[in-house]
Amino acid sequence: MKPNLYPLQFEPILKERIWGGEKLKTVLNKPITSKITGESWELSTVEGDVSTVANGELKGKSLMDLINETPDEILGTRVYERFGKQFPLLFKYLDAREDLSIQVHPNDKLAKERHNSFGKTEMWYVMQADADSRIIVGFKENSSKEEYLKHLHDNTLVSILDDVKAKAGDVFFLETGTVHAIGAGLVVAEIQQTSDITYRLYDFDRVDAQGNKRELHVDLALDAINYNKVDTQKKYDSKANTSNTVVDCPYFTTNFIPLEDKVQVSKSGETFTVYMCIEGSFEIEYDGFKHTYIKGDTVLVPAAINAFVLSGKASILEIYIS
Repeated sequence: MKPNLYPLQFEPILKERIWGGEKLKTVLNKPITSKITGESWELSTVEGDVSTVANGELKGKSLMDLINETPDEILGTRVYERFGKQFPLLFKYLDAREDLSIQVHPNDKLAKERHNSFGKTEMWYVMQADADSRIIVGFKENSSKEEYLKHLHDNTLVSILDDVKAKAGDVFFLETGTVHAIGAGLVVAEIQQTSDITYRLYDFDRVDAQGNKRELHVDLALDAINYNKVDTQKKYDSKANTSNTVVDCPYFTTNFIPLEDKVQVSKSGETFTVYMCIEGSFEIEYDGFKHTYIKGDTVLVPAAINAFVLSGKASILEIYIS
């Protein structure tokens, strides 16, 4: 018997990181207990970190179980046809108390060959930024493997990487191969392909509580890096009560909705939709179901839910697969 579906929230999967802090609690209301919590995985089917429903009659059920039972209804007909019973995206919030490592992600081809995984195209929406916060993203000028290795060896890699100031509302889209690091003082919403493959290039010589440096992946990264200068920052409109396109790529589409009243949403059943509440609060009304979401909440609307209403005063990210 198929379950009655409704908008689904999931238990956050909290991750301690050497660079993490406490803003996931103070800014985003997450139930953290550690002073170095760096990530809240909101929606995941990564092996070992599969999300569990937090609300309603399906509470306690894993996302993978739901997909296996009703793939068309959860994923959507087109998504199921393209990806099978795989949930192709991973949704996170990150708190960078310190700089993250300088890293790169492989493309689909390399990730498949080496790790039997998707690649990791991703985007960041900056939710909160301390004064003078910045990100490292790509090279200042077109570079080469030889120049990169020389600066890595000389401990001067940062000098050839682009350094961009970041403020709340900024969006950065990172295709695979882009060398990057989220800088200290930023809270970001991250939307990415389902992958946990990261090649760490440089970690600012940090050590953990036991005095150990984290592993680097210099050799693996060589063929994964795009050595050309890239333009990663995305400009977008902010028309009220409208889905303003921010990123539209083969892996996901992300829209920005400045919600000021009510919006009637109609869907085709071809793809699931995810909403991330960036600011304020909003409600979803659907067939007698009504629930309020606040800043830091993430909700999956199954593809089988074709018509619903968003209401409230909020800034929302809307994500689906085109």
